[in-house]
Amino acid sequence: MIFQIPDVLSADELSAIQTTLATAEFVDGKLTAGWYAKHVKQNQQLKGTDAKDLRERIQAALTRHPLFQAAVRPKQVHSLLLSRYNSGMEYGRHIDNALMGRQRSDVSFTVFLSDPQDYSGGELVIEGADDERRYKLAAGAAIVYPSSTLHRVDTVTAGTRLVAVGWVQSWIRDTAQREILFDLDTVRRSLYGQAGKTNEFDLLSKSLANLMRQWAE
Repeated sequence: MIFQIPDVLSADELSAIQTTLATAEFVDGKLTAGWYAKHVKQNQQLKGTDAKDLRERIQAALTRHPLFQAAVRPKQVHSLLLSRYNSGMEYGRHIDNALMGRQRSDVSFTVFLSDPQDYSGGELVIEGADDERRYKLAAGAAIVYPSSTLHRVDTVTAGTRLVAVGWVQSWIRDTAQREILFDLDTVRRSLYGQAGKTNEFDLLSKSLANLMRQWAE
């Protein structure tokens, strides 16, 4: 399941992050790439104490968002990186590593930190079975997608693209199972909003909880 989350970061949070990144030190992005991804990765990563502080801010913003919680079922958000793409930079077609340290990568996310009008090119392209989807979202918005997909970042042709990327080990490993739980929870919340705590709400809550017990790792 691929979905967008608008306004993950508040205006104040986004402004503070952009101000820090404007004068921060970046290093070659190949330092955090796998052995074959080094050949297609052309970007820069934030280093130093600024990176730790900003990672914590962005991770906190994501994990408090109800849509992220309901759709991803995060067990651990990990390996978050802040990346910069200047003109001519790109990240060629690749798939994310299945394991990053001791954590599994079930779900990937990109939080956009630059306004779309501030750079040309640089779309995130996610491949499906018979098509491609292209994403270039507003600053402060996020795109969330299965880590099992092939994807790339097209060449930035002008300006600077700033993003935060990261990964999640979910309580629910399987993408289809996460989608079933999300759909059930969406219907459950809608029923509660319309009629309160009914018999139907209770039965849906029971099914949702028991599926979580069955599938959670």
